[in-house]
Amino acid sequence: MKVIKSPKNLELKKMLLLYKKPRERKKQGLFIIEGEREIINGLKSKYILERIFLEEGIVFKNVNIKSAINNTPTSVVEKKTFKRISIRSGGEKIIAIARSKSHQLKTLKLSRKSLIVVLEEPEKPGNIGALYRTAAAAKIDAIIISNPKTDFYNPNSIRSSLGDIFKIPTAIESNENVVSFLKKREFNIYTTFIKVDSVRYDKFDYQLPCALVIGSESEGLSNFWSKVANENLVIPMAKTSNSLNLSVSAGILIYEAVRKNNKLDKNTIV
Repeated sequence: MKVIKSPKNLELKKMLLLYKKPRERKKQGLFIIEGEREIINGLKSKYILERIFLEEGIVFKNVNIKSAINNTPTSVVEKKTFKRISIRSGGEKIIAIARSKSHQLKTLKLSRKSLIVVLEEPEKPGNIGALYRTAAAAKIDAIIISNPKTDFYNPNSIRSSLGDIFKIPTAIESNENVVSFLKKREFNIYTTFIKVDSVRYDKFDYQLPCALVIGSESEGLSNFWSKVANENLVIPMAKTSNSLNLSVSAGILIYEAVRKNNKLDKNTIV
């Protein structure tokens, strides 16, 4: 197999364009997955790979990766060139171009016992990825991103989630359509507003089916959600603290809701 030695190679330039340009990812319906673990998670979640780039000399033992290499157009890249194109500074040895999925509300398969998370206008890919790791660990049924500001397939979201972003059914829609969807299915909507009548998160029973609604890092939730919420929840903080990180506050609420509904795996060891 011919070895690619120059970062100016046409296929590498196309791949790097997908790395850097959200508009290009949307236009082509393609995105980048870097790393063996992340690619394995993508394959298990039925994502289709269009092309694979391998660092020269690398051999993989995982059967899913080996099968993907055998069944996908694959290019070998010289080590020093691979380090130049990798966003992980050469820490990973494989990069794949994958096909995006549709993220419509109607694709979500929910029940009367579902526990989901709604993220309004999340901005920071690192926080989005971290939240998906927590949600996957807690076996959240779905995540809905409303009024998105960040491309779902941002490479940094995928990286910080370690590929867990592929594990959870996700829909992307406007606030209005999300509420209509939830109301039609009789979901309880629990928001994170700091109000006089807000209830402490640990003093509350999370009645299923329910949606935990969390706002952006910089602005929090918009007033839109205060008008449709069944209850507003608050996480107590020291007076000297301004706010909690989005993924941290989401994690606190997620695990409390999971615990209150006896949805935790008893045999799990952290």
